[in-house]
Amino acid sequence: MSRRNVETYANDQQALCRQNDFIPDSLFREYGVNRGLRDVNGVGVLTGLTNISKIVSFQNVDGKRVPCEGQLFYRGYNIKNLIGSLGPNEFGFEKIAYLLLFGDLPDPQQLEEFTGILSDCRTLPTNFTRDVIMKAPSKDIMNSMTRSVLTLASYDDQINGDLGNSIRQCIRLISEFPMLAVYGYHAYNHYENDDSMYIHRPDPNLSTAENILRMLRHDKSYTQLEAKALDIALLLHMEHGGGNNSTFTTRVVTSSGSDTYSTMAAALCSLKGPRHGGANIKVIEMIQDIKSHLHDWTDPDETSAYLRKLLNKEAFDHSGLIYGMGHAVYSISDPRANILKSFVHSLASEKGREEEFGLYSNVERLAPVIIGEERKIYKGVSANVDFYSGFVYSMLGIPEELYTPIFAISRISGWSAHRLEEVVNNGKIIRPAYKYVGHHRSYIALDDRRE
Repeated sequence: MSRRNVETYANDQQALCRQNDFIPDSLFREYGVNRGLRDVNGVGVLTGLTNISKIVSFQNVDGKRVPCEGQLFYRGYNIKNLIGSLGPNEFGFEKIAYLLLFGDLPDPQQLEEFTGILSDCRTLPTNFTRDVIMKAPSKDIMNSMTRSVLTLASYDDQINGDLGNSIRQCIRLISEFPMLAVYGYHAYNHYENDDSMYIHRPDPNLSTAENILRMLRHDKSYTQLEAKALDIALLLHMEHGGGNNSTFTTRVVTSSGSDTYSTMAAALCSLKGPRHGGANIKVIEMIQDIKSHLHDWTDPDETSAYLRKLLNKEAFDHSGLIYGMGHAVYSISDPRANILKSFVHSLASEKGREEEFGLYSNVERLAPVIIGEERKIYKGVSANVDFYSGFVYSMLGIPEELYTPIFAISRISGWSAHRLEEVVNNGKIIRPAYKYVGHHRSYIALDDRRE
């Protein structure tokens, strides 16, 4: 018989996979399995304990679980207060990274030393940029970063997973991630888009946010407000509990005894999914679609009508989703979105994009009402941090290919904290159970099997 090529073969085998792998929803209910490790009310299944962060979205009132305004705590500190304590010209990434890693806010001397060490680590091995990042460039910068992280292990003489070694490796990767992301983008943009190539080295005297903008832009220039807005976005994405997909991946891989490089590569692979770190790109695409179909961006009736089309799968990608609305954990509000919005407004004024900001505000206000009318929901619906973060990156001139990598640059501090906590406690390997619901069958010899 003639042999099909692999593409045709794979396409033809889809039906067999769907037939033999499908599991009806009723079985999950029958066996009491919480899909996605969340119950029918959206409450996460408790799988671990942590000192690192806390998310508040409900409160007990007279013995009843009631939705409340969202709160996020890093090591016991409300993120709103941490950001509010920063001076107008102060950047917080380094300070909060220290807090997440070591559990306490640094004093001035500790912060100076830690910042200096981060600065010292903003280097890559000799010829690494040329031999690793610039070879086989990819539009998927997350894949490029993952490859780079795994390759960095080849330059480390000690990749064991003990605590001291893990701290050193985490600090180095926190420092190196901005370079892996930005240089990866420049390589792709040069070789695939035929644009100019420039590689700017980080400035040891600048913050992480400032260095990202400096390395990204051909003229190395940026405004104070631009750097401040990016710093705030980084702070808000640094950590979000042990149960989010990429952080849980970090803890699962760490629990197996694997090394830091393999752990962070796995976390990157988790984050890149559109259901996790790639959500803000969908918001940007959705807003562009809305803009192209509305005659008057300020008209609430016209905006509402189009949002209803989105929910009814009659517009955009026909998914039935209004991207950036709702969150797996938060109910009434996402505190990160509320904090970011104030900086978005200032940045929109500086960039002359107030009208577009007005559209975002209208969608944020109208979408929850329409969702409540069209969907049965168990908790409140509000804008999440992804709703505004993409808009921020757009105003900063950050290309879409870097949106999720920017998330990774932020979140590696949280991943590192959770890895260190898992190493310190040296618990059991994380191994949840799955129940077999297939059928038992008798073996049939190969020669007796016929189509």
